[in-house]
Parts: sequence; structure tokens; C-alpha cells
Amino acid sequence: MRSRYSAYALGGYGRYLLKTWFAPMAKGLSEALLSRRDQDWLGLQVLGSDKSGNQGWVEFKAKYQEGDTISEMHEKSIFILIDQQWFYIGGEVQQVADSPLLRR
Repeated sequence: MRSRYSAYALGGYGRYLLKTWFAPMAKGLSEALLSRRDQDWLGLQVLGSDKSGNQGWVEFKAKYQEGDTISEMHEKSIFILIDQQWFYIGGEVQQVADSPLLRR
């Protein structure tokens, strides 16, 4: 999960994101789209995780900045283990907060 966050934060790693996405759930996504860096990611806080058999989840909050606004998303991501590799299936995402940056 942290490696997927890093791929988004750095930008340019759409191929990696697609490779770690459970293929049936990645319809409509492209390497170019996933490689874009439309926001600056400011931090990741992992809140919890668990696994049972070949399924697992990670709950996290991530802060990012778009223009003059800092936002925080909260997601519980679901993963599946296939041939000793975890694949992202999807997640429950909620926007937690938006706050304009203070201007000087």
C-alpha cells in the first residue's frame, strides 16, 4: 500500500500502479492517466490493516494539495493475494476535509 502511495506522490509510475491493480477492476484506467501528478501528496497515515487468507485491507488517511487547497482523504483499501503478490481491488473513499491555505 505504501508503495502505491509513493507511486502517486512521485508521479510517472502508472505502469506500476496498473501492475498492482487487480486487472478486472482496472477497466478504463491507463498508464498515462495513472502517471499524472495533478496534486502534491503531503503525507500518509496508516490507521490499520489486517489480512485473512488471500484477502486484506489497509485503512489510511492521506493529505494532498491542489492549488490553494489542502485536502485529506480517508480510504479503506481492499487487496487480494495472488501468487504471493498483493493486488488492489478497490476501496471505500471519503473526503475528510478541505482547507484553503493561509495567504500572506
